[in-house]
Amino acid sequence: MRPRLQVTSVTIGTSQPRELARFYAQLLGLPVTTEEGPAPDEPDEAGWAQIRQPTGAAALTLNFEYERCYARPMWPSVRGEQTASQHLDIAVDDLDAAVEWAVGCGAVLAEFQPQDDVRVLLDPDGHPFCLFR
Repeated sequence: MRPRLQVTSVTIGTSQPRELARFYAQLLGLPVTTEEGPAPDEPDEAGWAQIRQPTGAAALTLNFEYERCYARPMWPSVRGEQTASQHLDIAVDDLDAAVEWAVGCGAVLAEFQPQDDVRVLLDPDGHPFCLFR
């Protein structure tokens, strides 16, 4: 019999975990629930952070983990360059207002937009994410 398996969180590798957690916390209106500084012998920007819904709410948790050899992904992908191996899809009611909010939080609208009803943006460390209706 298959044991119970449940995905509870996604961990995003980054060069700036605490800053990226604060960006997504502001973007999504969620609290930063955990924030740890660098371990001994790590640079100041190292560490770990987490955002999630308040206790009792069934929702995905986002963790942000320092990656010593992080390379900003290229989106859309370019042969021979670091690619984005995953991205967040975020449902919105008003696409234009959501894009304006995301840019105000520190995101950048990607130059290439593959669909009329989806907007691809880049977070402050270069990870793509999609806003869609």
